[in-house]
Amino acid sequence: MALMTGAEYLKSLEQLHPATYILGEKVANPYEHPLIRPMVMGVAHTYDLEHDPEGAKYLVTTNERGDRVSRFVSLYRNTDDLIAKVHMLKYLSQRIGTCFMRCTGMDGMNAVGTQVYDCDQKHGTEYWRRLLAFIDMLQAGDLTVFSGVTDVKGDRSLRPSQQKDPDMYLHVVSKDSKGIVVRGAKIHQTGSLCAHWGLVVPAREMQPEDKDWAVSFALPMDEEGVIHVYGRGTLEARSLEGCDLGNTEYTKFADMVIFKDVFVPWERVFLCGEYEYAGPIVRNFGNFHRHSHGGCKCGLGDIIIGAAATAAEYNGVAKVSHINNKLAEMLKVTEAIYGCSIAASVDSSPTPSGIQVVDPVLSNVSKLYEGKELHEVYRMAIEIAGGIATDLPSDKDFANADIGGLLQKYLKGKDDVPTEDRVRIGRLIEKLAFESRDIVSNIHGAGSPETHRMTVLRGADIEAKKKYAQNIAGIKDRSKTADA
Repeated sequence: MALMTGAEYLKSLEQLHPATYILGEKVANPYEHPLIRPMVMGVAHTYDLEHDPEGAKYLVTTNERGDRVSRFVSLYRNTDDLIAKVHMLKYLSQRIGTCFMRCTGMDGMNAVGTQVYDCDQKHGTEYWRRLLAFIDMLQAGDLTVFSGVTDVKGDRSLRPSQQKDPDMYLHVVSKDSKGIVVRGAKIHQTGSLCAHWGLVVPAREMQPEDKDWAVSFALPMDEEGVIHVYGRGTLEARSLEGCDLGNTEYTKFADMVIFKDVFVPWERVFLCGEYEYAGPIVRNFGNFHRHSHGGCKCGLGDIIIGAAATAAEYNGVAKVSHINNKLAEMLKVTEAIYGCSIAASVDSSPTPSGIQVVDPVLSNVSKLYEGKELHEVYRMAIEIAGGIATDLPSDKDFANADIGGLLQKYLKGKDDVPTEDRVRIGRLIEKLAFESRDIVSNIHGAGSPETHRMTVLRGADIEAKKKYAQNIAGIKDRSKTADA
C-alpha cells in the first residue's frame, strides 16, 4: 500500500477510457483536453502534496491497521478527523486556488457509512462490509472517488415514483443474483473525469413507493453505459485559446453523468430499496459537504482577499482607510465561514457505525454565510481592484508589435510595479469573481440555500429558545397551569 505521486496519478488515468462528450464531440482522451486538463492537474497536485513534508501533515493519516493512507479515502472516526479535514481543505485551496474535487467522495463514503451500518442491523444486509471493502480498495491504490448526488429531478413538485419519466431520478430497472441495472443521470458533477471511481448517493427522502430510487453503489468511471457530458462555463474559451487565464495552472469544470442501463455487481451495492435510509444518507452528505466548504471556501477567500490587497498596492491605494475597512469586512466573512466549520467539528457526535457526524446547525450556518456573504467578499474585491478586473485586452494584444508597447504604457499602475503583474492580478480577480461554476457553487454547492435553512431550523430547538425568553420575561408556563 503506497501513496501515489502526481505523475503516477496522471499515468493511472491513461488506463481509463470513459465515454466523454465535449462541445458536441466524442473525445477519446478527455484527460488531455484543454477544458479538462487544468482540473486534472489540480488533483495531481494534491497527490504530490501527500509526499511533501508539510502537505503530508494535512493530507495523510493512518487507517485502523496503521497504514499511511490519504485522508481523502478515510472515515471520520472522531472530532480530530473532522477538524483535520477542514484544515486540509483550507490548506489545499490556498495552494490550488480552485476546486480539487476529491472531497465529494470523502464526504459521500462517510455519509453512506453512517446509515448502511444501521440498515444492516435492521434488515440483515451486508452493505457495511461491502463499503469497508470498497474503502480498503481505494486506500490500497490511493484512488480518487467522486460522489454523484444531484439528480436531474424533472418536475420538482412530484416524487420520483410520480414522474412521467421514471429516469428523472436514478433508479434500479432490474436485478438478479449477480447485481442490479440502473438508469438515470446525475447533474452538476464536479470533476467526475478526474476520478477513478464514482459513488452514487440518493438525492432526497424516499417513501415506500420510491424504493426503486433508493439506491447507492460504486462503479469505475469508465464502466460500460456511463456517459460524461461536459457542462459549459463562462470563461472556458480562454482555456481553449490558452491565453487570458486568471489562475494560470488550474481550473474547474462540471459535467452530467448519464447512466444508460449500467450493470453494478452486488459487491458494489450499498443500498437497494431500503427507502428509509435514503433521506438520512443525503442529509448527512449535505452536512459533511457544507462542513467541507468551510475549509475550501475560506482558503479561496484568502486568495481573493490577497488579490484585492495586492491590487490596492499596485494601484497605489494600499493605505487608504476605506480600502482597509473593506479588507477587514472581507476577513470577517471568511473567518466566520471557517469558524463555523471548526465549531461543527468540535460539537460533532458519534454514530453506531463509529463515524463521527458534524453538528448540522453549525455546518449549515457556515454554508449560508458562504452562499450570501462570500459574494460580498467578491464584490468588495472588485471595488478595490477597479475596472481592470473586467475588460483587460487579450494576451494576444500585448504580444502584438504594433500596440503591445502602448498597452504596457497605459495599463501601468505604481511606477515600481511591472504592468504584467498588475494585469495578472486583475485577471485573477476576474476569474475568481466571474467564473460561473465557482459563483454558483458558492450558492448551490452541497445543496440549495433553502435546504441549508431547513436543516438549521430542523436542528435548532426553537421551543427551548421560547422558554428561555418566556422565563426571562416572567411568563408562566401555561401548559402546567392548564394541567393543574
